[in-house]
Amino acid sequence: MPRFYCPVPLASEALLELPAGAARHVQVLRLQPGDSITLFNGRYGMACDAGTPGHSLGGEFEATITHMGRSDVQVRVGAHSAIERESAATVHLAVGMPANDRMDWLVEKATELGVASIQPLMTERSVLRLSGERADKKIAHWQSVAVASCEQCGGNRVPLVHGVKTLTAWLQSLPVPGADVRCLLSLAAGSSPLHTLAAHGGARHTTFLSGPEGGLGAAEEAAAMARGFAPVSLGPRVLRAETAALTALARLLV
Repeated sequence: MPRFYCPVPLASEALLELPAGAARHVQVLRLQPGDSITLFNGRYGMACDAGTPGHSLGGEFEATITHMGRSDVQVRVGAHSAIERESAATVHLAVGMPANDRMDWLVEKATELGVASIQPLMTERSVLRLSGERADKKIAHWQSVAVASCEQCGGNRVPLVHGVKTLTAWLQSLPVPGADVRCLLSLAAGSSPLHTLAAHGGARHTTFLSGPEGGLGAAEEAAAMARGFAPVSLGPRVLRAETAALTALARLLV
């Protein structure tokens, strides 16, 4: 059954006009009145009467298309299912943006793996530099990539793609280290194997920092460690920036 991200309150038995993005997707697929679809929003939900105040349920809702207009689509929301396909761990990825279309691929695959959020960073060795309107357009594009990936993979929680920041500004914005786990990918001697961190298991909040092509500079690594990041390694092979980030997520989440 086709799945659509619908970032509005959902209520069983409610008649709902789909937001523009979901409506366009329904029309592209040439669905018709009477066809069944699945809606999810990861935020709001009511598995009760339409007049009851909503609360965060997660999961997903069945829905049936009732009207197809030229630019609008109406559905009747059906039963709520509490199904979730998320990892017990919560991992936030901060990454020096790789060049060209590799960031698109990274966002897509990180979403499939179940990342909680993505923070694009500009670092000392970054090739891709973004600011102003160009940065805003890229963030909107990457967020749409995350939505499409979530619709495809069955996830009900769309990761938030944060606005572009410099590594320095992002580190300064972080709270004092607490119970969360912070680690950075490093080629420096003495870095702990990442699998030793993953082996602890259990639900935890982890922020994983990974550099762009060429990795983080020595001063950048020192600044990250001063904010509570521990250097970790993926092994002796030198991986591409996007491959390294995804390998780490797979070990932490799957």
